[in-house]
Parts: sequence; C-alpha cells; structure tokens
Amino acid sequence: MTAKQLVPGVYAISLGFVNTFVIDAGELTLIDTGLAGSASRILAALRQLGRQPADLQHIILTHCHADHTGSLRKLQQESGAIIFMHPVDAALVGEGQASRPVRPAPGLMNAVVFQLMMMRQSSVATVEPVTVDHEVQDGEELPIAGGLQVIATPGHTVGHISLLLPQHGGVLFVGDAAGNMFGLSYSPIYEDLDAGQHSLGQLATLEFDVACFGHGRAIIGGAAAQFRQKWGRIAPPITRR
Repeated sequence: MTAKQLVPGVYAISLGFVNTFVIDAGELTLIDTGLAGSASRILAALRQLGRQPADLQHIILTHCHADHTGSLRKLQQESGAIIFMHPVDAALVGEGQASRPVRPAPGLMNAVVFQLMMMRQSSVATVEPVTVDHEVQDGEELPIAGGLQVIATPGHTVGHISLLLPQHGGVLFVGDAAGNMFGLSYSPIYEDLDAGQHSLGQLATLEFDVACFGHGRAIIGGAAAQFRQKWGRIAPPITRR
C-alpha cells in the first residue's frame, strides 16, 4: 500500500473504491479511515512515508458512513490521535451506527452505483463505537497545517463536512459532497438531495486549485472552475462572521 503525493504535504491513500488522505505538516492528519479492516493498509502507507503510527496526531471524519469511519477505532488505538467530526454525525459514531436512511441521486448511473454501495454497506450496519474528541462547527479553523477550515456541507449526510487547506492555491477535501468516479458529479446517495445541491453551490463560491474526493480521482489544477461551471448558480456565496 502506497501514499500518492497530490501536492507537497498532501497524499492520497486509495483503498479500492474509497480514498483517505494524509496531510503532513510535521505531524500527520488523516482524513477518513476507510472500511473496517483498512487500518493495516493505512499504517503501511504511513510507514512508506517514513512515519510511524505515533506520528498520526489528528483524524478528521467527513461523515458517518462505514466506508469512512470503519477503521477509526483501530487507528485511534494504534496512534492515540485526536478525533474531529461534526456533532450530528459524531453522535452516530459514538453509538456504533454506520448510517441513516439514504436515497439515490437522480440518474440511471447513480441508481446503479447506489445499489452497489448499498450491497457493500448492508454487511456493515454497525461499526465499533468511538467517542469523538472535538466536535467541529461550520467556519471553524482547526489549528492544523496552517489553519484547516471546516465547511458544513450537509446533504450526503446531515453532519457532512468538507475541509479547505489554504496552501497550494487551496486544497478542498470534498468527502462525499460530490464524487469524481465518472467525471465530476453529485454523490450517488443522499439523506437530503436539496441540502446537498445547496452545499455544492456553496463550495462553488470558494477558491481552490485541488479537489480531493472520497470516491474518484482528485482534480489537480483548476478544480474550483469546474465546480463553478457545474454548480455555480445554485447558491449564494458563503458569508462568515
């Protein structure tokens, strides 16, 4: 298992149909943890970077689905990392629950992918419960890698977040707010499609050069322009106090 550098200090770890990401700013931050049983592969990728489990200081979860939280407990035990998550989805993780009811996004391809994902996740109805250390809020700047901005992007799940790293022209960790499996598109599944569309409109107002997805290839260069072209007319700009 290897970690692929996307930009200096940011790496993707592909776990098959789902990706996790590592930010190396001296101490390591992991974004999402894959399905249960992925911990050994993630730790092997960190060792390939010349790092040890103890170097993993932070784990941030974009949302509560089992393909993103399944190896959380094992990785936390191995590293002692501090866990960050939105409080709404953190409540499910604390109970060991993998998801809430979802429905497919419009379109035949989304319906097919939805069925495949549901078949995969039906065998993972629960995950090992973990208590989240820090419940993040929309607009919060985490003291990680020079200031990692939390952006609430509900829709795929109620407590879904995306993360914006300011370096390298902006690196957006999209989570499952959108996908890039067959080109940039909606996530195949949503708890609330209307909220998800609004979230994508909000993301389209931001400036970022790179976009990293839970499912599909990262966009390296001009990512924000692609988001604006696809979703720029959905929502007004984000305003922060």
